Amino acid sequence: MKPKKRLRRMVVLTLLAAIIVIQNVVPFLGYIPIGPLSITVIPVTVAVAAVILGPRAGALIGGIWGVIDWIRAFCWPTSPLAALVMVNPLVSVLPRILVGVVAGLVFRRFRNQHRQLGAAIAAGCGSLTNTVLVLGLIYLLYRGHAHALYGVAVHALLPYLLTVVATNGIPEMVLAMVVVPPITWALARRGFENGSD
Repeated sequence: MKPKKRLRRMVVLTLLAAIIVIQNVVPFLGYIPIGPLSITVIPVTVAVAAVILGPRAGALIGGIWGVIDWIRAFCWPTSPLAALVMVNPLVSVLPRILVGVVAGLVFRRFRNQHRQLGAAIAAGCGSLTNTVLVLGLIYLLYRGHAHALYGVAVHALLPYLLTVVATNGIPEMVLAMVVVPPITWALARRGFENGSD
C-alpha cells in the first residue's frame, strides 16, 4: 500500500475510533435508553468502518466498542441489565468484533453489483449480528438466572428476548441500513474507500 493511502487509512481509522469513544461516553449518542434496555446506534459507525476499510478494520473498530462496553459494565453501565451481563466479554466484546467482520464480508460480496444496496445490506447484517449474538449469548449463558436478571421465569426468557429483538433490534437494523449507505458513498467519493484488507 502506498504511503499516502496508508496515512489516509490510519486517519479514517483514528477518526472512527474517536467517534466510537465519543458515542460511548456522551449520553444519547451511542445508546438511547428505553426502559431496562437501550437502542444501540454504534453499529452504524462499525459498519461504516467495515464498508469503507474492510472487515479487519471493521473488526478493530468493533473491538474498540466492545472493550469500552465491557469496561462500562463495571464503571457506568448503560442499563441495569448491562451491569449484570456485559461484564462477560463473550457478550460485550465478541459480538461487537463480529459486527465489523460480518458487515465487511457482506459488503465485499455485494459491492461490485450495487454499491449502495451492498452497503445497506452490510449495515443491516452487521446490526443484526450484534442483536442476535448479544441476546443469543445472554440466553445461552444466563437463562438459568433469568428470574434474577430479568424478573421473568426461565420459560418466558426466550419470548422476552424475542420481544427485545422486535422492539430494539429491528429499529437498530433499519437505522443502520438507512444511514450507512449515504455516509459511505460520500466517503468513497472523496477517495477514502479501501476495502482491500
